[in-house]
This record gives sequence, structure tokens and C-alpha cells, in this order.
Amino acid sequence: MPFSFRGAFQNLKDRFDDDDEDPSYEERATNMIPATVTMLSGCRDCQTSADVYDVKSFGLPDPAGKAGGACTSALLKLLYHEEQVPDDDLTYVEVLNGMRENLDNDYTQVPQLSSSRPFDLETPFVFAEGSGTRRALLIGINYGGQNGELSGCHNDVINIKGYIEKVHGFSEDNMTILMDDAEHEEPTRQNILKGFAELVKSCEAGDSVFVHYSGHGGSIKDDDIGEEADGMDECLCPVDYAVSGVIRDDDVYSTLVAGMPGGVRVTCLMDCCHSGSILDLPYMYTAGSENCFQENKKFKFGKLYQLLGNLAEDFLDLF
Repeated sequence: MPFSFRGAFQNLKDRFDDDDEDPSYEERATNMIPATVTMLSGCRDCQTSADVYDVKSFGLPDPAGKAGGACTSALLKLLYHEEQVPDDDLTYVEVLNGMRENLDNDYTQVPQLSSSRPFDLETPFVFAEGSGTRRALLIGINYGGQNGELSGCHNDVINIKGYIEKVHGFSEDNMTILMDDAEHEEPTRQNILKGFAELVKSCEAGDSVFVHYSGHGGSIKDDDIGEEADGMDECLCPVDYAVSGVIRDDDVYSTLVAGMPGGVRVTCLMDCCHSGSILDLPYMYTAGSENCFQENKKFKFGKLYQLLGNLAEDFLDLF
């Protein structure tokens, strides 16, 4: 059995490494990430993401206190101000630049869009499409009683939930909510990774997925020497991070991104610090820049090889 597993791994690696085919950057990216994945993040990797003191000033309800995340609030002010949708569809460029304008006076953070595929940014912004099942994972963490306690992340989840239900046809039947509010499942490291894995397991071609995270993010030393150009991993901070540890970008990529089936559309909204490349996607667009995607210079095609190699080693250790 160990020999067969090694052979299967080598065959997969050969498919990616076939020099005769000389695949393009886009072809290699598609091989690595079969699904169509886009992510909106509130800031660059090197920036922090602020809170909004009063979400009502953004035309949003305040069901769980006055505060909210700046990224979520800026997006919903564009797409669902006073619970009304815009008369005309907004393009990706208009959404990113509109978010930046909503934050321009009081916030330095610059919204980012990353994607598994390049596409025309002047086309309408898409949350979900197709006739398949619409699934959502919503995560809001206020870290009650801990250092760095937040106050607006529950508001973010409640407000984005209302938006995707009323505007985009998502249903609670296919929605997982993780919040540290004593009413929902706790957003622990185990539960967040389980939520990612269950989405991958449940989805099939034609489905749409929405993932929203509102909480702390961080930037920590890369534990895989040489993988990240800046020597740092971006990470999410679950409610039990002090005991169980953070969720590195490698964990998010391997659990949520790499295994998602082809034909699935995944849209992520990451409202946290240092979140620009938390999904490690191959294409990037920054609000206010030229209206086209740029290849992500931090994206490493060797990441899949390394992840598969680690899985192979773990598997072989069983024998």
C-alpha cells in the first residue's frame, strides 16, 4: 500500500510538472484550484482592519450592539444600505472602489480582491450563481473576556446573514453559524476547520458557497522556510487560539480552497487584519489600482506539492 500511494502521488505531480505541455500560469492555477474562488478582504497583508463605532452611520441595523467591522459595513453600505439593493448591478471595480470611498475619511485600510481565475472586473459583482444549492459558513468572534476583545463581529454576521438570505436566496437549512454568543456553536479552531471541510464534502458542481469571517487576523512567522516571500504567514484567530493555536493561511488553503470541486463558485468575505492573501489565491486586485487582475507574486505553485507531500508522509507513518 505505501508503494501504491507513492506512485499515485508521483503521477499527480508529473501531471503538474509536464514540461512538454508548458502550461501557462492560468492553466497551472486552474490545475491547483478546480473551483472558482473569489475573496474580498478589508486590507492588505501589511495592514490592520478597523472597527466601525456605529453601524447605523453606514445605514445598517445594530441587532448586537453599535459596532461592526469596517470591511463588512463598507460592503453592506454599498449593497444593502437601509436594506435596499442598488437600482443597477455594481461591477467588481465599483464594489472595491466604493468600499474604499466608504472608508476613505477615517480609515487607512485598502480593500483587496483575490481570485483563483482572472476575469473582467467590469462585469457585475456576483455573490452566487446557478441553480445548485447555496451554502454558507458565517463566523463572528468577539473574544468576550479575553485580551483584544471586540464588539462588532456578531453584528457583522447577523447583518450579512440577513443580506444573503433576502437578496441571494441562501437558507438557514444550508447555513452554519459559529459565534461566541452562547447561542451558536463556538468558533473554535476545530469547529472552523470542520466547517471548511464540511463545505468541501457537501458541495458539487453548480453549487454556490459564501464564507464570512469577522474576528481577529494576524501575521506570524512562516513555519515553511522560503514559502512566503515576506517570511510571514497570515492567519485567523479562533476563539480558543490561546490554547489551540491560530489557523494559518496554509490551513485555510488546504482545507477549504484546494479540495473544493470544480464547477463550484466560492465567495469569501474576510473582515480581519492582515487578510489580503489569507486564501493564498493566484490573482490579486487592489482598490484604486489598474482595473485588471495582477498575478500574485506571493502565490507558490509548489504549495500543492508540499501539502500533498505532507499528506503522503502522514499516511505512510501509519504503516
